[in-house]
Amino acid sequence: MGFLKRTNKKFDYQPRYYKGEGSPYKIEHTLDKYRKTAGKNKGLKGKFGDAFDELKNPDKSVNKTLLIIIAVLVLMFLYIIDFDLSIFTKN
Repeated sequence: MGFLKRTNKKFDYQPRYYKGEGSPYKIEHTLDKYRKTAGKNKGLKGKFGDAFDELKNPDKSVNKTLLIIIAVLVLMFLYIIDFDLSIFTKN
């Protein structure tokens, strides 16, 4: 009666020339290693607490960089649509 006892076979493919750690096919978000809220299953209350802590203490350097990028893109857009940029300077 051995044919009734079936176990699922695990597929564990290892590439021939891969020398790294873990599986190269593991799907993981790129920015998860920089966030406190991703990765740990602490329950709903713990996740909300981490999210609120992250909102209270934002990274200031990222905000400055984002503002500079947005300003450059807005100025490029205004230049492309031939907006008169001389209104920003004094005569």
